[in-house]
Amino acid sequence: MTDSLTFAASRGDLVWNEPPYEHLLVVPPAQSTTNSTTSKTEDTVDLIFRDYQQDTSIADFYRENHEKQTVTHVLAMKAKYEPLDKARMSIWEALEVLDTLVDDSDPDTHLSQMAHAFQSAEAARKDNQPDWLVLVALIHDLGKYLLHRKEPQWTVVGDTFPVGCRYSDKIVYRDFLSLNPDHDHPVYSTEHGMYTPGCGLNAVHLSYGHDEYLYHVCKSYLPPQALYIIRFHSFYSCHREDEYGWLLSDHDRAMMPYLKMFNQYDLYSKADTPPCRETLEPFYKALVAKYFPEKIDW
Repeated sequence: MTDSLTFAASRGDLVWNEPPYEHLLVVPPAQSTTNSTTSKTEDTVDLIFRDYQQDTSIADFYRENHEKQTVTHVLAMKAKYEPLDKARMSIWEALEVLDTLVDDSDPDTHLSQMAHAFQSAEAARKDNQPDWLVLVALIHDLGKYLLHRKEPQWTVVGDTFPVGCRYSDKIVYRDFLSLNPDHDHPVYSTEHGMYTPGCGLNAVHLSYGHDEYLYHVCKSYLPPQALYIIRFHSFYSCHREDEYGWLLSDHDRAMMPYLKMFNQYDLYSKADTPPCRETLEPFYKALVAKYFPEKIDW
């Protein structure tokens, strides 16, 4: 089968010509992978990962996040960052910034975000996934660059959820959403709120974070599956808890298996031992260069 990727070397643009790309995925989404970090069943792994009872600071984080992530805030952040006029730098420079950051909302690791990036990418590479998916595993959290720009943690990290409609009971720390000014809004508190059933996630405003920001940074360079993973990988109440099905379009339902499959590389690859950066850098620098020009807008 011929590769569906066409690369315009003079501009660094990617054109993907023949969706869908199911044939490019080595591991079907419903199966576990074979490497040691992802071979556990979800029920077993869930006892280990996403355990929010261990650290009270995470509850404090979600209290602030749920109180302040309003429709007004989300729209303001989109207006602020979608122009991509804050910086011009390479993907690798952004990864270097990640090496200085720790995600306060993550109960599973206290390593730097760059260490997590390498762990995720290596898990996908060991499963012989296509290089675009390995790349997504490496860069999926680069939107946390917003922390470097002094944005507060509550609007950069953590699980995302729709604003402008009734909150699902499956959102982590759901009770804190009663503090949100939109909780009792005459429209936003209704089941469908400001949305039409089946409108698709592209038309939905999620609580603002690194996912949405990085999606806009990367949308000229990566295939649709990669962009979907980047944009919605923190939307756990949907892709893990199967909530908000009424919002999904046919496109979302086609993309969801990729997102669910990616989650095992994001979540289950975390370990306390950092990867050997010096050994891995040559491979990943070449991979980044295949898809991105030297500098991009942020």
